[in-house]
Amino acid sequence: MSEAREQARREIAFCESILAKGGLTVLTEIFQGVSSLSAWEHFPPGDVYDPQSGAQWFYHCHPADEGSTEHGHFHCFLRPQGPDGPLHHLAAIGVDRDGRPLRLFTVNQWVVDDQWADAAATIALLPRFDLQMPRPSYLVNRWLTAMFVAWEPEIADLIRERDRVLAAHVPQGGIAVRQDRTLEVTSELRLDG
Repeated sequence: MSEAREQARREIAFCESILAKGGLTVLTEIFQGVSSLSAWEHFPPGDVYDPQSGAQWFYHCHPADEGSTEHGHFHCFLRPQGPDGPLHHLAAIGVDRDGRPLRLFTVNQWVVDDQWADAAATIALLPRFDLQMPRPSYLVNRWLTAMFVAWEPEIADLIRERDRVLAAHVPQGGIAVRQDRTLEVTSELRLDG
């Protein structure tokens, strides 16, 4: 494992341990001051965007499904040309109710309505996902950045698999493959053992 990946894993553990000292998690940090959670609502409102790197993210909860351990997920993007430029989805990080990462995954274009970029172009954006922002939590922003460094080769593999799945998928009824709502998650890596 590269030194950068090892350092990123140490940073993930560091962020989690500092939050835990205060009885917090990556989720409780972003829900500070929130009185009620609604499924699919973006947290924080308006998303988080770093104007220097173009990195952007939001979190949303799932409807309460019986037996599901996943509370929701962080959708992570990059805007390489700035806030008014195209938005490219990189990957999502599914977490449990305690903010522990459960999976990394990619989604079909209709899910996030981003501007499509093939695997090579998307993978080239991964090193730019770097959030140096104080809100809603510097520790959560650093945790997300470190997740992308620690798992970069695996995320790149997921993006390549996304393209393979889409190329092989044949939607019914003449629907464009990237708009086929029967295909949501296009690749996934479980992190929960």
